[in-house]
Amino acid sequence: MKLRLIRRYAAQGFTLIELLLVLVILTALAAVVVPKFVGRGKQAQIARAQSDIASLGVALGAFEVDNGRYPTSAEGLGALSIAPGGLTNWHGPYIERAVVNDPWGNPYVYACPGTHNPDGYDLHSFGPSGQDGAEDNIDNWTPR
Repeated sequence: MKLRLIRRYAAQGFTLIELLLVLVILTALAAVVVPKFVGRGKQAQIARAQSDIASLGVALGAFEVDNGRYPTSAEGLGALSIAPGGLTNWHGPYIERAVVNDPWGNPYVYACPGTHNPDGYDLHSFGPSGQDGAEDNIDNWTPR
């Protein structure tokens, strides 16, 4: 009777070899799959920053049509959601929500008149590096 109980309990579990084999298979699968998805997060952040800059560009264009000028550097992007003083034709808000930071937590940089667009405005993000002038900056003056 005792021998029968021992066999039943032994047959219900996995051996150490079986568990190690499953662990090796899962590790091999992870080594193949994980690298394919690691770069996707960075690509998504870059795409979001490009989309934000394009959306802000549309809102700035609507502001300019209504008011005959872009917001000044002092007024900044906040002029798209809250009317600056002295504008009688402001028909905003031009964006649904207040301007948020770029995907890396830095504010978008707005200047009007722009250095790169002297008849308009410059709008950019410092990109993943967080440094102005780096190759990874995302802006409205570089052709894509």
